[in-house]
Amino acid sequence: MIPEGSLLAAHDLRKTYGSTPALDGASFSVHPGEVVAVMGPSGSGKSTLLHCLAGIITPDSGTITYAGRELSAMSDAERSALRRSDFGFVFQFGQLVPELTCVENVALPLRLNGVKRKAAERTAREWMERLEVDDVGAQRPGEVSGGQGQRVAVARALAGSPKVIFADEPTGALDSLNGERVMELLTEAARSASVAVVLVTHEARVAAYSDRDVTVRDGRARDLEHAV
Repeated sequence: MIPEGSLLAAHDLRKTYGSTPALDGASFSVHPGEVVAVMGPSGSGKSTLLHCLAGIITPDSGTITYAGRELSAMSDAERSALRRSDFGFVFQFGQLVPELTCVENVALPLRLNGVKRKAAERTAREWMERLEVDDVGAQRPGEVSGGQGQRVAVARALAGSPKVIFADEPTGALDSLNGERVMELLTEAARSASVAVVLVTHEARVAAYSDRDVTVRDGRARDLEHAV
């Protein structure tokens, strides 16, 4: 049921909103350090799958196992702690905190986990340098370009040393040049740190940065390389 060696795996997930099925028997797995693109048309269920995998929403049935533990057996507090410690997130519009500087945004996951400010911001600056945005640390999100803001969001996702990054249309609000650079930096940094990436996209050029594609259609997932 769970593919051997997988870090995060889902089996036969079902989720319905009212009378509309969002997931209808979807299965999925990702190994440590692997980048998997989840593709499909709008409304296919790919974002619902990502939110279930991240423990943000609970499926109606099916199992999700992370590092040998079932998410459904965890309390809400345990899942929240897991999202702070082991999971990182990159969204289409960054979702940076506008009142904080960019370096404070990157340091935020560390601060939430109890790391002292100076140490958290030192780590944040190291990741910002790797993501080529160390020059905007003192600026607020509204003062930087879309491409810079998204790279700050990637730095924030990586700063807490997660095991899995969930990226939901991370280049959807960017032009092609900035989108390519964000994907290059995200996948390069993730692979070097052995971080798995679950990448939701409908763009083939973005999926090309992945190791493997999974297509979601009508709530079901199909692995393009081997059965999931």
